[in-house]
Formats: sequence, structure tokens, C-alpha cells
Amino acid sequence: MQYFDIILFALIAVFLVLRLRSMLGGRDGFDGNGEGSSPDNTRGDVGGDDNVIRLPENRVDETPAVDVDVNAPAEEDAFEDGPLKDGIRAIVAADPPFRVRDFVDGSKMAFEMILSYYSEGNEKALKPLLSPEVFANFSHAIREREEKGQTLEEILVGISGAQLVEASMEDANATVTVKFESEQISSLRDEDGTVIEGDDSRVDKVVDFWTFSRNARSRDPNWALVATGSLD
Repeated sequence: MQYFDIILFALIAVFLVLRLRSMLGGRDGFDGNGEGSSPDNTRGDVGGDDNVIRLPENRVDETPAVDVDVNAPAEEDAFEDGPLKDGIRAIVAADPPFRVRDFVDGSKMAFEMILSYYSEGNEKALKPLLSPEVFANFSHAIREREEKGQTLEEILVGISGAQLVEASMEDANATVTVKFESEQISSLRDEDGTVIEGDDSRVDKVVDFWTFSRNARSRDPNWALVATGSLD
């Protein structure tokens, strides 16, 4: 019976890993190509290694997976007619397994992980999650920070909103832009430990627009972050 239990737990673990990858990648990455922008105003945090800032235990996440009418014949029918709905329909036509709810859930996970890896300067973990262009920008910012002896400290208090704002298909490439509203604590310290930017005692409300893309013909279900932007 002990051997049976071990096999059962192993099968359950494999199922959970596959489920995570099907949502919008995960720690294994969002392989893909695209054009990216500067990682300015990029902040975040997730637990992991010893040098990672831990999320507070009272962290809140009140965001529903997505505001979609579950009684609608199809998820895209819950959106008003327009470019967004047309884009979602085009993606579903090219990639039938695509689900808006799963995508938004996965994008929130990606948001946390990417911000965390950027703040801690973990280029190895970042690389498989980003397009080559975006990775180059993130890597440049990280190395510039390190050369100046600066330390970025981040706490992602919570994601209060995550919604699709754009969706499109171009040839085989599906592209989706998500608007994230979050609460974050951010501070940049110099080599002496003095805060030179931000405030480690203030919670800021931040709005970011992140664009993800993947080849709908690829067997790889993961998406790449191909562009970032903010209201600042």
C-alpha cells in the first residue's frame, strides 16, 4: 500500500504541473517572440530564495478570474461587440483550448513572478518568461543597477484588478494585453543603504499594461511577455 500511495501522489503532482502550464505558462516560462519595451516602473515580489522579499501574510487579492458571464454560450460572447471581442474570437478559432478565465489567472501568476525576478535581479529565471527584446531591456536595467551598487526592494501587496483590454491574431501569433491594477511598496537603495527612490513605508497604487504573445500553432502552451507599459 505504501508503494501505491507514492505512485498516486506522483501522478497527482504531474497533473498539477501540467495544469499550471496550461493556464499561461508558469515557472517553466512563456517561450515566444515579440517586441518589448523598457522595464520602467516594473515592480514586484514573490517568495523563493533567501534574498527574495516575502509577501506579507495579510496580502489581499480580490480580483475575480475575469468578469465573464459564465452562462454565456462562449466566453467571448460576454464581451461587447468591438475589436476586443473580435480578437478573442480570432484567438479561439486559431487555438480552441484558449480560455479567457485561465489566461487571466495565468497572467496574474506571471505578473507576480516576473516582477519578483526583476526586483531580485534573477536573469536566469526571467529569460524563459520574456521575449528576447524584453529580456534584453530587463537585463540591461538589472546590470546597470548592480554596477551602481543599488538594491531594489519590493513588496507586491496585492492585485486589485486584471482585465483584458486588447486581443488580436496576426498570422499564427496570438497577442493579448492585460491591464493590471496593483498595490505595491517599492524602494531603491544606494550602496550605503540609503533610499534614493520610492518609499518603503508607503503603498502605491500602480497601473501596468502587459502584452503577452504565443504562436497558436506551437505545441508549447506558454506565452511570452513581449511588451510592458504604464500610465506614468
